[in-house]
Parts: sequence; structure tokens; C-alpha cells
Amino acid sequence: MNTGLFASSRGKIVRLLRRAGRSVNDLASALGLTDNAVRAHLTRLERDGLVQQVGSRPGFRKPESMYDLTPEAERLFSKAYAPVLVALLAELEGRLPGGELDALLRDVGRRLAAPHVAAMAGLSLRERGERTLQVLEELGGLAEVEERDGRVQLRGFGCPLSQGVSANPKLCIVAQGLVGALLGCEVREQCERGDRPACCFAAVDR
Repeated sequence: MNTGLFASSRGKIVRLLRRAGRSVNDLASALGLTDNAVRAHLTRLERDGLVQQVGSRPGFRKPESMYDLTPEAERLFSKAYAPVLVALLAELEGRLPGGELDALLRDVGRRLAAPHVAAMAGLSLRERGERTLQVLEELGGLAEVEERDGRVQLRGFGCPLSQGVSANPKLCIVAQGLVGALLGCEVREQCERGDRPACCFAAVDR
């Protein structure tokens, strides 16, 4: 999905819907647009196969239609690497024992993190989490930092490896290695899988 679209109102709608389903009123309020303007953008996005109606919720006068992204829209955030990556992983699975493959994938994640690690020096775990979000977004993901029971957790709304993960969940190990290296601690993978994979990693007590 090109950067020009992201700068437009339709692109902003796509980004909002990537976080959660919303109604016309929700989108209009968030973007400072009229209801009619939002409906016009949604009609275009529906025609392009990027947005779909996913039910309704009670409204002030009548039920409000809810909108969400289609699985196809989420795939647009991934790049053309996916078919090659999946094929390469299949070859590696056939040649390496499971433990060696997992270690290799984790090292790939750490290598991806390496250019950013120096900038993490001296930061708190929470601050590292915020920087990690920026790295994930640059790679095509989207997440937010949460704190639960005194632990930092990165909860995703998308996955930078979505197409690949749908074909082979082992690719989550790459993201786990990346996030762990950036946070500077061991992380537990709790990702969601399906048509729209979403990353979720919780920092483990050191």
C-alpha cells in the first residue's frame, strides 16, 4: 500500500480500521469529517475490496453499521518477500532439525534488530517498548505497549510477516527474536493467527 494513500483520508480510515472495527460516526469523529464524507470514502474502499461491513451495534436512533478491513487489505501491508520467504523456510525445515531451525530463525530476528539496539541503551523497558513499536511499524506491523501485572506486553493489530505466518507459523520466531533483542529481555510469543495475524509478545521477568 503506497505512502500516498496513507496520507489521504481513505488511508487514514484504513489505518484506524486496522486497529479495530468502527462505525461511520466513530470514523467521522476521529478524522474530523462529516458522516457523508466518511460514507463516500467507505464506499470507495468497499469497491476496492479493502473494507467490509461486519455487523452492527445499537445506536442513538437506529443500529450503526460496523466496518473492518478485509483479509486482502491486511495482506497489502506485506511485501513481495512472502512467497520467497515461505519457500525458503520450507527448504530449511527439510534440511535442519527443529531445534536448529528455531535457533536460526531467532538469530535472523536478532540480526534484524541489530541496527536499532544501540539506540536502546539507557532506556527503561517501557521506553524500549515504544521504540520497538516504531521498528515494527517500519516493517509493516502495528502494535501498542501495554503493562499487565507489572510486565510490558506488545499487543499487535497486524503482523509484519502476515503472509508468511499464515503459511508457516514458525516465522513468529523471527519476530520473537527481533522483539526480544530490542527489549533486551526474553519474551513470550502469544501471537494471534488466522486470516489477519497479529503479533503479541510479553516480556518475561529477568
